[in-house]
Formats: sequence, C-alpha cells, structure tokens
Amino acid sequence: MISALDAIGSRLSQWFSWIGGIALLGMTALACANMLMRPMGAPIAGAYELIGFLGALVVAFSLGHSQLNRAHISVDILTTRYSEKTRRLIDAVNSFLCMIFFLLVTWRTAHYATTIWRRGETSETLRMIYYPFVYAVSLCCLLLAVLLLVNLLKALFPKAGQKA
Repeated sequence: MISALDAIGSRLSQWFSWIGGIALLGMTALACANMLMRPMGAPIAGAYELIGFLGALVVAFSLGHSQLNRAHISVDILTTRYSEKTRRLIDAVNSFLCMIFFLLVTWRTAHYATTIWRRGETSETLRMIYYPFVYAVSLCCLLLAVLLLVNLLKALFPKAGQKA
C-alpha cells in the first residue's frame, strides 16, 4: 500500500511540476511582453492580475516536488545526534502534524473557492472568473497532504535496512 501511494504521489508530483513550469514560462513571457509594450504606450491589460494568478499556480504546483526532494528548509542540527528510531519518531510526528495542517488548508481553500464561485466573483481588472485557480491551489495542498501521509507511513513502518 505504501509503495502504491508513493508511486501515485510521485507521478502526480511530476505532472504538477510540469504544469507549474508551464505556468512559470507563461508568467515570464507575459511579464516580458508587458515590459516591452509599456514604453510603446500599449501595456497588456490585466498583466499584473494574470501574473498573480500564474504565480499562485507556480508556487502551488511545486509543493509536491519540493516535498519529494526535501527541497524545503530543514533544521536538523540537533536531530542528527539522535538515534535512528528517535529521528523516525520525530519525522512521523512532524509528518502527521503537517498532514493535518495541509488537510485543513485544502478544506478551507476549497470552501473559499466554492464561495467565490457561488457569489459569481470575478477579478478586478479583467473580470474573469478566478475560482479555478483557488481550486487548483486546494488540489495541490491535497497532494502535499498525501505525500506527507506517505512520509508518515514510511517513518512508522520502515523496511528492513531502509534509512528513514
């Protein structure tokens, strides 16, 4: 079960990374085009709005990849001196608490997106619907929670000879 969840999480993280990369390319292209058009007196309408939405996608869609590669900030000055069993316990507690936190973030973000959708809210400049971006962020937080669940299970049930 752990290996199946791990494989699914890894594959989804890879796909999400690609989507985040495409959003980053779009954000960069839009920012460059806007900078080039501004001196000519024809800035792109709503560029700041679109760059903000794309920026949210870039950050959200990179969460899973960052978790898999442990690319986040980690302070382990003290824990490197602990036994492997103690480190696994600390990792399990940390993964559990972070998983609960990101499940709550997923729930509240999805609730917020639903509220925006029901109210018919649109962005200020372009008047475009933006709840899909909020749902996308919620989905990415859910993926992170699943990856944290995998970390929790790996910490609680390590295979023989496997480092935690």
